[in-house]
Amino acid sequence: MSSLKEIKNRIHSVQSTRKITSAMKMVSMAKLNKTERMIGGIHSFYHHLHDILKVILDDGKDYQTDFSEARELKRIALVVFSSNSSLCGSFNSNIAKRLNVEIRNYASLGHENILVIPIGKKIAQASVKMGYNIPSGFENLDFILDKPNAKVVLDLANQLKQLYLSGKVDKIELIYHHAKSKSSQVLEARTLLPLDLKERDVIERPVVRERIYEDDFIIEPDRESLLHYLVPYIINMRLYLALLDSSVSEHTARMLAMQTATDNADELLEEIKLQYNKLRQQAITSELLDIVGGTME
Repeated sequence: MSSLKEIKNRIHSVQSTRKITSAMKMVSMAKLNKTERMIGGIHSFYHHLHDILKVILDDGKDYQTDFSEARELKRIALVVFSSNSSLCGSFNSNIAKRLNVEIRNYASLGHENILVIPIGKKIAQASVKMGYNIPSGFENLDFILDKPNAKVVLDLANQLKQLYLSGKVDKIELIYHHAKSKSSQVLEARTLLPLDLKERDVIERPVVRERIYEDDFIIEPDRESLLHYLVPYIINMRLYLALLDSSVSEHTARMLAMQTATDNADELLEEIKLQYNKLRQQAITSELLDIVGGTME
């Protein structure tokens, strides 16, 4: 049986751990709120771009750009988002499992024709274990997760667009967590390139709003020129939204994991304190019996 001192030390240890998990929950909550504000504004801009795209394509002609022309699939790049740190439940293990599923789906292309571009230390480690080395020029991209911003996303988007335009890959797919709610994150595998101009936008709008554009306006210089100017913006925004969506999911998962850990610590403290009080009472009773027995002798 543990001594009173050992139990007391364990109480202090659990209390210290509880302080850490509670603090990490608060940090994740603050980061979550900040990222949600960012993604709200970007959602609005992204959907305005899609409204303009729909207007351009409204005349029924079959428009194509360098980024929308489908090619025979011979080589694919999988851009996978995870976190840099752990303590976020099954967040990283789930994304690694989904990556494994996608690799099996494209297994017919051959191992050497599947490029894995990891965004995050955890998925970078997992992809290396799967036997996929990080392509040249895409190493050490985990810094993007620390402070997501438009500049770093634009640099990555330009790299990916060049990878596609050069013919080194025929398709680029994004694999990430989509935060449906604060209690639910679902895994998404979404094509970034080639861009399907007729694809119905699948990103949920934060609010339902009416279309703000009218049909009777002049497009200058012409629809095709405007389309070629607009499409790269849409690709950039899709990548940015995937990054922020993954970040929201990570912070949500970590917040829930730390809340669960804090609750477990509270329950454990109650059990240990009860054990401590029982043992202390036994010690006091034993001392009293010794004293009473001594006086009777």
